[in-house]
Amino acid sequence: MSNKKSILMAFFLNFFFAIFELLGGLFSKSVAIMSDALHDAGDALSIGLSYFLERKSEKKPNADYTFGYKRYSVLGALITIIILTLGSLLVIGSSLYRLFNPLEVNYNGMIILAIIGCGVNFLGVYLTHEGDNLNKKAVNLHLLEDVLGWVVVLLGAIVIKFTKFYLIDPLMSLGVALFILISALKNLKEIMNLFLEKTPEGITVKEVEKLVKNVKGVKDVHHIHLWSMDGEEIYATMHIVSDRKKIKDVKNLVKETLKAHQINHTTIEMEEDGEVCHEEKCAVKIETHHHHH
Repeated sequence: MSNKKSILMAFFLNFFFAIFELLGGLFSKSVAIMSDALHDAGDALSIGLSYFLERKSEKKPNADYTFGYKRYSVLGALITIIILTLGSLLVIGSSLYRLFNPLEVNYNGMIILAIIGCGVNFLGVYLTHEGDNLNKKAVNLHLLEDVLGWVVVLLGAIVIKFTKFYLIDPLMSLGVALFILISALKNLKEIMNLFLEKTPEGITVKEVEKLVKNVKGVKDVHHIHLWSMDGEEIYATMHIVSDRKKIKDVKNLVKETLKAHQINHTTIEMEEDGEVCHEEKCAVKIETHHHHH
C-alpha cells in the first residue's frame, strides 16, 4: 500500500476513535483514558497533516523547488512529533494533579474501552508498518504507542477492579506519557539532522573521498558535500581533478561507484591538473574537521 493511502486510513481510524474515546473517558472518569483520547486526537490531527504533506512531497521538482518536495514529508514528521510532545506534557500535568486528588474510576468501562482501543490501533500499526519513509514511521510510532498505552490501561483497569487502588490510573497515564516523550525526542533528533543538512547516517565524507580517489583517472577530489532530502536518498557534490582526456569516463565511473553505496544523485565539477579552484572557503578540511576561512 502506498505511503499516502496507509497514512490516510490511519487518520480516519484515529479520528473517529478519538471522539468515541473522549466520551468513554468522561463516562469512566479515567484520566488514563482521557489522556489517551487527547493523545489520539493529536495523533489524528498530525496524521491528517502528514497525509497532505506526504501528498505534496510526491510532486516533481520545478523551478521553485529545484530539489523537489521531499522535505514536506519530513516537515509532516516534525509537526507530528511536536504535537506528540506537547500532548505528552499536558498528560503528565493532568496525571500529577490526579495523583494528589484521586478519583474513583469506572474500571469495567475502562476494560471495555481498552480492549477496543488495542484492536483499533493495532489495525493502524499493521497498515503503516512497512517502509523507510520518515513520515510513515512517525505515524507508525504514534499508533504503536497507542497500542502500548491501551495494553497498560487494560492491565491497570483489571488491577484496579480487584484491588480498588485508584492511584494506578494516573500512574499509568504518567508512565505512558513519559515513554512517548522519550521516543518523540529520539525521532526529533533524526529529523533535525536532516534539516541541518548533517551528513546522512551510514556514510562519511572520508569514505566517499576514499572511494572516489580509487577510481581510475581521478587525481584528487575535494569539496565533498553529502546530504539527504528525506532520510532515504543521499545526494553528493564534489570537485574532481583529472586529465582532460579522461573527463567523461571518470565522471561515469565515479557515479557508478557511488551508486553502489546508495548515493544516487551526484553532481561533479571537473577540474584539470593545476587549475585554480575558486571555492577555497567552502572546503571541508577532512584531516582537521575545522573550517579554515
